[in-house]
Amino acid sequence: MERVRDVSELPKAHLHLHFTGSMRPGTLLELADKYGVRLPEALSDALTSGESPKLRATDERGWFRFQRLYDAARSCLRQPEDIQRLVREAAEEDVKDGSGWLEIQVDPTSYAPRLGGLIPALEIILDAVETASRETGLGMRVLVAANRMKHPLDARTLARLAVRYVDRGVVGFGLSNDERRGMARDFDRAFHIAREGGLLSAPHGGELTGPSSVRDCLDDLHAHRIGHGVRAAEDPRLLKRLADRGVTCEVCPASNVALGVYEKPEDVPLRTLFDAGVAMALGADDPLLFGSRLAAQYEIARHHHDFSDAELAELARQSVRGSAAPADVQAKLLAGVDDWLSGPAA
Repeated sequence: MERVRDVSELPKAHLHLHFTGSMRPGTLLELADKYGVRLPEALSDALTSGESPKLRATDERGWFRFQRLYDAARSCLRQPEDIQRLVREAAEEDVKDGSGWLEIQVDPTSYAPRLGGLIPALEIILDAVETASRETGLGMRVLVAANRMKHPLDARTLARLAVRYVDRGVVGFGLSNDERRGMARDFDRAFHIAREGGLLSAPHGGELTGPSSVRDCLDDLHAHRIGHGVRAAEDPRLLKRLADRGVTCEVCPASNVALGVYEKPEDVPLRTLFDAGVAMALGADDPLLFGSRLAAQYEIARHHHDFSDAELAELARQSVRGSAAPADVQAKLLAGVDDWLSGPAA
């Protein structure tokens, strides 16, 4: 049997982590108690037992249930100190998993009502990221994401705001929520504003719907990265296009299974994308609800898809190259990947 290396020591970048979904379960329980928030039974029971809530989002009703749990968790983030705690703990968890660079995704409009407005909310988040980065040593930036369920004009407002804070730690612009709602082209103006302002384009696509949503992200939003993108595996020509253009797919295996996109971990088409030359950055998506963080995604690749240590190292390299990390940070992380691979196996 091949001796293997510890994936939590493999340097990597984390490019797909949602803000509220990064919270530790114990932190959510403490904050809910602090503010007298009655969490949905499905969520509180799962958190208390240490298990993940039963989820399935392949139909709109299932997505609504998932969103209800997420919104309940978000309602417990009410003060700047709650934001600071969440960000610091997310950074600490990433460091434990070998991450050297984290781009955390947030829609600041969701927190604005309790934090004094849209601009104060984003500034509180950016301040928390700067502090956590300094204290943990983790390179950390923010990707501002618009919501498909809202009007495209809201996305334009967010894009303009995100561009204003390029020098404060915003590196990208995304589009999240149920991709079955809202056509990508409806948000093309917002993404144009973001790209013109120097931000990466990183919309969600190819998760709950098929290859067409990935094509829409490429054609209408000129995506540099695709959030998820796994359904591109159903179209060989699309895979070639992604590979030829160097578009990175932020693949979240545990999330795909938890939401019913695929039945089992071995059904997630990691090997198909990898063999087609599509760059991937494995991500945890929402570990609060899906129960596993960054290193566990590499373990899925190893144990369910037979990725060797050399292939896991290549996945880590792809995550770094797909990031917005400065050249010196990328060089340091890539050198660390080489060191990990050349070191002794357990």
